[in-house]
Amino acid sequence: MSTAFKIFGCNALRTVLLHSLPAFERECGVTAAVDFGSTNHTLEIMRGGATADLVIATASAIDSLTAEGKIQPGTRTDLATAGVGACVRAGAPQPDISTVEALKRALLEAKSVSYSKAGQSGLHMAQVIARLGVADAVNAQAIINASGLVGEVVLRGDAELGFQQASEILAVKGVDLIGLLPEALQLNSLFAAGIGTCLTAEKRDAAQALIRRLGSAEAARVMHENGLTPVTR
Repeated sequence: MSTAFKIFGCNALRTVLLHSLPAFERECGVTAAVDFGSTNHTLEIMRGGATADLVIATASAIDSLTAEGKIQPGTRTDLATAGVGACVRAGAPQPDISTVEALKRALLEAKSVSYSKAGQSGLHMAQVIARLGVADAVNAQAIINASGLVGEVVLRGDAELGFQQASEILAVKGVDLIGLLPEALQLNSLFAAGIGTCLTAEKRDAAQALIRRLGSAEAARVMHENGLTPVTR
């Protein structure tokens, strides 16, 4: 009988984590259960008492959870960076977002815009929209996604233009990534893994094995294909 292995995983690394799990489970004789969500979701539930064997979130969140005694000190391992991009339904016209002015125009011309409420990319997009001086116009018809993948909102036709980390957009089949935010407005987030506290030796070994697998050449290939830049170690 395999051992249950609990993971809190961020949506940005969903694809590479799901790709890595079957071989990891065979190697370590465990059955992995993943709770995917935003980093803020992970922070909220862990501060409410939830625990996991491995946590994947922004590096700053891993540091905070370590300081709070919820992640083992010295176990943070940086995995990848991701930038924020935009998407439309597959085959739909793709607005230009390559410059600050083009992005502003695309936001104003879109019939509806979606971004996340709690994720780092969504919080950043709210700031970008305000910085561009179009918050009133854009938010009047915006679909603010409580959690999960903004690409799914766009795929359903509930929003014409969606913004989220590029890797999260590429995790949704049926939408097109049209590009990344202009560099002047970009947010490149660093994601990392950390090992939970109070683990058995078996689970600590499994957590270390999964971290190694996420740092492998195969994982790097999947990251590159899905909008992530792996951290070289």
